[in-house]
Parts: sequence; structure tokens; C-alpha cells
Amino acid sequence: MEQGLEAPESGPVFLNGRFMPLNEAHVSVLDRGFVFGDGVYEVIPVYSCHAFRLDEHLRRLEHSLAAIRLVNPYSLEQWRHMIGELILLNPWEDQSIYLQVTRGVARRDHAFPEITNPTVFMMSTCLTTPSQDLVSNGASAITAVDFRWEHCDVKAIALLPNVLLRQAAVDAGANEAILVRKGWLTEGAASNIFLVRDGVIHAPPKDQYMLPGITYDVVLELAHQYRLPLSVAPVPEAWLYMADEIWQTSSTREVLAVTRLNGQPVGAGVPGPVFKRMYALYQSYKDTIMRGKDGLTPDIA
Repeated sequence: MEQGLEAPESGPVFLNGRFMPLNEAHVSVLDRGFVFGDGVYEVIPVYSCHAFRLDEHLRRLEHSLAAIRLVNPYSLEQWRHMIGELILLNPWEDQSIYLQVTRGVARRDHAFPEITNPTVFMMSTCLTTPSQDLVSNGASAITAVDFRWEHCDVKAIALLPNVLLRQAAVDAGANEAILVRKGWLTEGAASNIFLVRDGVIHAPPKDQYMLPGITYDVVLELAHQYRLPLSVAPVPEAWLYMADEIWQTSSTREVLAVTRLNGQPVGAGVPGPVFKRMYALYQSYKDTIMRGKDGLTPDIA
């Protein structure tokens, strides 16, 4: 999960059609999300009270629900309305919306229940993006064998492999684990991964072994728009150790340079020039499209 479960300072959460204080939100111990991890989730950043690429997040949610054969309990317009209301009910201009849909309460049996009543939960916390010190100096990472299941394009709540991989990074004093499957880069434990070699941005293509990141898409779009050299193709593990730059991207980390890998410097050991260009483009995108600066209209949630 991309954020912690600490309680918001104020403001309600959403559970099964109602807004309520967090301490009043309760779910049965027979919920299949609790018993089996049978559900999916999304994390949506909010800037100046406007949800970032909301329709793209909701389309990814629809993909995840279809993959686990669970009918979406709400229409696109209903989701947009409920998320917009949750944003307005919470006190921060910049927020992180966590939403989760499980198959609901049923007798413990691996097979789907005959009647399904999904459990829908949403909460908001204050959005915390990387500190300026982290942006300026870069993060650290380790490499690890990607032992997750073969449907990583589904944003499932059963995240124990990701938890173990991320904890391995923490145990090593690193910020992230960069995952490798059979000699090829997949993604991070909680992020997508890019690298730069000889001025060219390299990104692994979307497939079943990586989550189709919303921020990943923005980075590709910005690279195309501003004609930055870009290759979307399988990335060999060996390239990680020869990279001039490595980046991680996610909804909460945005675009962040990795300057140490397995205890060794990446390139010059500082955020590189291509990262600095992309970081500036991403922040400009946020300010113009999401925050409505420079006279542009923001994308209303």
C-alpha cells in the first residue's frame, strides 16, 4: 500500500454508501477482503482539491475489478461525485484518497459467494510528497528478485509480496526495492522504474508483470510532448548497473531520482540532468493542469 493507515486529523471516511467518522467505520471479520485479500484498491493524489487524473484511476479500478470478476458497484459519475464529496469533507488542499472494493461478507469458502454485496471503503489523508532534500539528493534502492504473482497489472489488496520486498529495502536502509524477473526489470515494490542511458529514457512496457502506473503514463506523455529521447521496450537487469540515471514514479512519490543502488552510486551519484528536466516538467504539469495556475482551468474532480 502506498500510504499508512494512520487516522486523519479530522474529516469522515466513506463506507458502503455513508460518510462517517473513522472510529465508527467497522467491517465484518468475515469480509473476504480480510479473510482472503479478495479485493482491489486505488490511491489517488489530490492537488488543490482536484483529483489527479481521476478518470484514468477509475478506468484502472474498472480493469482490476473485471480481472477478479467483481462487478463495479458504482458508475463513473457516482465515483466522481463520492470522491469529490470526500475531498470537500476533509481539511487539506492536497490529499491522498485511498479506496478499496472487496467481494464483501460471506461464509469462508474459496469459491465466490452466490450473492455478492461488495464492501466499499474510502478515506483521505494529507498528501505527503518527497521532501526537497530527497528530491535534491535522490533516494536509495536495492535490487530484488520479483517473486510476486503473474497478474501484477491488477491492483489487488493482497500485497504481502510487495510488503516483504519493501521491508527488505527498509532493512537495507534503502527507500525502495527494484524488482527483476528472469533477468528483466519489472518495477519497484511500490513504484514504476525508469532509467537513462546516454541521454535516452528507457521504460519497460506495460504487461502483466507491472502495474500500469498513472504517473508512468504522465512521464511518457511529457517525454513525447517535449521530444525527450524515449524507448519503451524490455529493460535488461544489467542496464540498471550501467545506468546514468534511475527514477521511480508513483502517485505519491511523483518523479524521484534513485542515486544509490545496492550501496553504489548511480551515475554521478546525484540526480542527473534528464531527471531534473522531467521533474520540472512534471511540477509544471501539476501547477498548470491541476492547480489552475497561469490562467488554465484545472481538471475538476
